[in-house]
Amino acid sequence: MKSRWNDAEAAQFTGALGPRVYTSRLLGRDKSLVLHGGGNTSVKLREKDLFGEEGEVLYVKGSGWDMETIEAAGFAPVKLDYVRRLASLPSLSDPQMVNELATHTLRAGAPAPSVETILHAILPHKYVDHTHADAVLSISNSPDGEQRVRDIYGDKVVVIPYIMAGFDLAACCAREFPRQASKNAVGMVLLSHGVFSFSADARESYELMIELVSLAEKYLQAKKAWSIGLPPAPAPGFQREAAAKLRHDVSAAAGFPLLCRCNDTPRFLGFARHADVARISQGGPATPDHVIRTKPRPMLGRDVAGFGAAYREYFARNAKQAREPKTILDVAPRMALDPELGLAAFGRTAKDTGIVEELYEHTIDVILRAEALGGWRALEDRHTFDIEYWDLEQAKLKKAGKPPVFAGEVALVTGAASGIGKACVEAFLGRGAAVVGLDRNPAIATLFARPDYLGLACDLVDVAAIQAAMDAAVRRFGGLDMLVLNAGIFPASQAVKDIDAQLWKSAMTVNVEANLLVLQACHGLLKLAPRAGRVVVIGSKNVPAPGIGAAAYSASKAALNQLARVAALEWARDGIRINTIHPNAVYDTALWTEEVLASRAKAYNLTVEQYRKNNLLKTEVSSKDVAELAAEMCGPLFAKTTGAQVPVDGGTEKLV
Repeated sequence: MKSRWNDAEAAQFTGALGPRVYTSRLLGRDKSLVLHGGGNTSVKLREKDLFGEEGEVLYVKGSGWDMETIEAAGFAPVKLDYVRRLASLPSLSDPQMVNELATHTLRAGAPAPSVETILHAILPHKYVDHTHADAVLSISNSPDGEQRVRDIYGDKVVVIPYIMAGFDLAACCAREFPRQASKNAVGMVLLSHGVFSFSADARESYELMIELVSLAEKYLQAKKAWSIGLPPAPAPGFQREAAAKLRHDVSAAAGFPLLCRCNDTPRFLGFARHADVARISQGGPATPDHVIRTKPRPMLGRDVAGFGAAYREYFARNAKQAREPKTILDVAPRMALDPELGLAAFGRTAKDTGIVEELYEHTIDVILRAEALGGWRALEDRHTFDIEYWDLEQAKLKKAGKPPVFAGEVALVTGAASGIGKACVEAFLGRGAAVVGLDRNPAIATLFARPDYLGLACDLVDVAAIQAAMDAAVRRFGGLDMLVLNAGIFPASQAVKDIDAQLWKSAMTVNVEANLLVLQACHGLLKLAPRAGRVVVIGSKNVPAPGIGAAAYSASKAALNQLARVAALEWARDGIRINTIHPNAVYDTALWTEEVLASRAKAYNLTVEQYRKNNLLKTEVSSKDVAELAAEMCGPLFAKTTGAQVPVDGGTEKLV
């Protein structure tokens, strides 16, 4: 491991907290040290209050901040002398500790101080860095892990046995650190937890962390336990309906929809097919920080019922050791290892599934290295249980509140690069869904930069392209709950006697056949939607009220409308509801170029401005208006409606 320190880069971080911010980010950039909000850093500063009285302030990383992107505002300032005194108490409950830290935070609006704040306070150094280095965990979680750590570091580190983060750990360190620390001590190892470094200087503290972890890496290399290969594991071909079925079953166990991220790369497949996977994968997570997000153990294969029974047994075996009776029992796994799917990571959001995937990728390295040292040793059940049903974690769950209406669900929108399609993507994202956008325009891939959006360039008249897009969608999110058929074209205006055969064929191919192909590709997935599948078809006012010169468009949209009606009849037995929206005069779409708009206005002997508001309410209809209704049709208000056709047109004289 090498230092990432750069003088020019460091110079950009100014102010008293600048060096602390910079070195925290350096640690956060290395995923073998810190993952997704894990790790912790702090600095002790002397500051004056409004009365000019000087005192010591501990700035510690606040809850919810990621070290890779942390800013000065991400550090919570607390009264150092008071926090240090807390460590001398004979006992302190975790909720009370959190209260004391909150009431002695010195800045309104600051993030909640870390549960490790007292631990940072009692260490007698200005800068303190804490990571969950993979290399150190591999060693401490192997046979004779404590002795190995002592052999590697000698008197460079203080070694603390495993204790769950919080007051008890801080109190133990307050007793043990002065007793063990020599003049050569530059760090501390918390067995099965992580490693600390400290110094009076930010750069030195950071580079001491690099040095300590490098020593662990060199030890593993010397023991031939660093780069552990796995047997070749060629992918069997992605089984998207099998993945969707797994997601369906896990969601049923959880009691609400979950996303599922599948990874069948050789690394994950190789581990899922490891000869001893049933043993090495069931030993628990690499570090306590991973417990909540990955559960103590992954599910093996696809037996959700079996996992639930095993988890109930785990709960019953450990509940008697909890300080209070626990009532929350979640039998759904956070992840599964399957010899054909590789890793399946579950979560309410795409961010959650990405976190689980990345955490377990590092866990695989830790497990295999520890195995190479003689055997993987994780936390005992009683420890992982205490973390999973920790008062503070249960309080977080209660505080989170009601999730968005489409949390854990997946929507697919065709023609999503602009107009109504883009507005639909925004509407579904706004309601908490993960969204897959399809469009011929390559810009679809970068339309939104967020983990719950997947944009795929796809020609919807190409069966192979549709199949590939569906595989990609299920790999990322696990299935499909909602489908919006929006893609279409509006051919140039032509009288019936002049219709070009190619123009007619193009309208039918794009507006009818492409939608049929998408429906066929999606049916098996919609059947497996945890809350039943939903389809919204973006039709047209031209279906009930065709316009002059629009025979090709009107006929193709009428054919699509009949396709949707028949599908509603046939798919009702699968619980899939299909409804249609008939918009009109929506001019902020790709269909309505200036030329087409002028042509249609001329056909009605109207100006363009008159044509824009050519409805009973004399109002303009926007893409957002249509999209919001499309999303609403997939929600609970329309739960008992299928086969409906709803106009969004400001009122059309021919139809009222």
